[in-house]
Amino acid sequence: MARPKRKDKTRTVLRTGELQRSNGSYQYSWTDENHKRRYVYSKTLEALRIKEEAIEKDKSDGIKAEARYVTLDDLYELWKDLKRGLKNNTFENYKYIYETFVRRQIGSKRVSTFLKSDIKRFYNYLVDERGLKPATVDGVHNILHQIFDMAVDDNYIRNNPTNNVLRELKKAHCFKTEKRRGLTRPEQELFMDYLKNSNTAVYWYPVFAVMLGTGLRVGEAIGIRWDDIDLENRIIDINHSLTYYQRADDSYKCEFRVSLPKTEAGNRRIPMMQQVYDVLQEEYERQKQEGFCVENVDGMTNFVFTNRFGMPHNPATVNRAIKRIVDTHNSEEEVAAKKEKREPVMIPRFSCHIFRHTFASRFCENETNIKVIQEVMV
Repeated sequence: MARPKRKDKTRTVLRTGELQRSNGSYQYSWTDENHKRRYVYSKTLEALRIKEEAIEKDKSDGIKAEARYVTLDDLYELWKDLKRGLKNNTFENYKYIYETFVRRQIGSKRVSTFLKSDIKRFYNYLVDERGLKPATVDGVHNILHQIFDMAVDDNYIRNNPTNNVLRELKKAHCFKTEKRRGLTRPEQELFMDYLKNSNTAVYWYPVFAVMLGTGLRVGEAIGIRWDDIDLENRIIDINHSLTYYQRADDSYKCEFRVSLPKTEAGNRRIPMMQQVYDVLQEEYERQKQEGFCVENVDGMTNFVFTNRFGMPHNPATVNRAIKRIVDTHNSEEEVAAKKEKREPVMIPRFSCHIFRHTFASRFCENETNIKVIQEVMV
């Protein structure tokens, strides 16, 4: 004998898995490939059957049923556990970007519900309301694109909603890559002369003189140890850098870590120019009297440049020092120029990375061999 068909209150025949609940709404249930019972609900039977069709299409396309319950945060944690092949500082930067700009805003949203318009709206928010620069939005996009690519590969979604969104955003906002230029020779000389003659800023003269005279990145400069310096042969061995980021235990405290070069070319030996040699020789003699650095970072110690607590400098401190020095100079110069009734000679604001550009500019003025320039500036 045939089993009687289930009907709702309007006598409409219900399909397998469909049910009208006591409050009049409708429910559809099914079992996923992991033998777990799943449910969706709608106020009307028509709306429920639209969801059923989407579920059946997902099944036929191999999309996982649990994708309906997986959030962006869930996939980020999976991506974080599986990601390999990144240097520590790069990976830590990725995590910082996600935690700072993504988690609170869209992290709890289910992956299966993301549309391209959601990503566009999020990127516009980052630019218009958070005021992020193109490079930072690029970083956010890089992480999200990888996470959604993983979601596509693992059959959580069909398409990556971040595809081509950044390209459209850049056109819409007329993003322009900010061109960095080195200091001119007069600006460089003005800055360094001010350091020499300042009672307080002179403390920074050695590290800035070395950066200007070698083209080192800030992490490489603050990570130099006396073990890496051969004063007799006037050679600096660059084989690591120092990074400063949040601890792995999520305690929101930061710590120094040693980072090795991303490529073998990053290991290089830089000859000292006379000014760099003089600065390091003088610094070495001073530290022989006052004591060398004993702070240990990942088994390394004996760092050349330290703060008053004997700790290596962190990049943010270096940048703040440059800003403070430039602003102080310009303020004093404005007062002096007004008294002397002349135009003030100002130093433009810049970051520590501009020292590298400045070194490259001075180097190219005196060296025409491209291979030599590439080897030093790698």
